[in-house]
Order: sequence, then C-alpha cells, then structure tokens
Amino acid sequence: MTVKKITSVLFVPEVEPCVKFWVERFGFKSVAEVPDGDKLAFAMLQRGSVELMYQSYASADKDAPAFSQLARKGPTFLYVEVDDLEATISAMNGAEVVVPKRTTFYGATEVGIKDPGGHFVTFAQFGATN
Repeated sequence: MTVKKITSVLFVPEVEPCVKFWVERFGFKSVAEVPDGDKLAFAMLQRGSVELMYQSYASADKDAPAFSQLARKGPTFLYVEVDDLEATISAMNGAEVVVPKRTTFYGATEVGIKDPGGHFVTFAQFGATN
C-alpha cells in the first residue's frame, strides 16, 4: 500500500471568504466548487501539489449529520512550510496574527494567523533569519 496524498478538509460557517483568502493572498486556484443555493457547500483549492478543501457546516449537516457535530468542535491547526516567509507575511497583510513572528528551538522562523473560517495556520521557513 502506498499513501498517495493527504488533504485537509476544513469545516467552516462560510466557504466563500476562505476561498478568497487563499486565492487572492497566496495564488491558489479553486479547482472544484459545489454550490448549495446561493452559497458554496464545498471548494477544493490547489497550488502546485498543495491541496486544501473547505466544506460548510450546512453542507455537512445534509451530508453526514452525525459527523457534522464533530466538525464544529474545531478549530484545526495547519503547519505550512514556505520558501519565503517575508513574502508570505506581506501576502497575509490584514489577517489576524495569533503568533507573532518568532524563531523556534527547532530552527524555523514562524508566524501564525487565523483564517476567515477560524482555523489556525502557522507559516514557517527553515533557515530564515529574523
């Protein structure tokens, strides 16, 4: 058996602000969207080999009611390694910073933010200098 890919699915009240966040700030493309009336129920975002999915709570309620209650217990924490932390910080201008830029004991320079869906994202660069 070979694991070919692991993709995070983040559950949120509204998918649209999260799509906008990753597309406008970090150059992701929305490669699949599932509408639910005038809202999005689901979106798959991709940039190169990196993939991220968002699904609305309302969609989860319809799709898997027992599971949807667990999805509300979040938030989720993502750790994203980047090659240029300063460019990343510029791209996230205006996002809520929850962990100011710091250097860790394991050699990463990091900054942590909250995405529009309430999930925490730590961006890290190894070998960077403050």
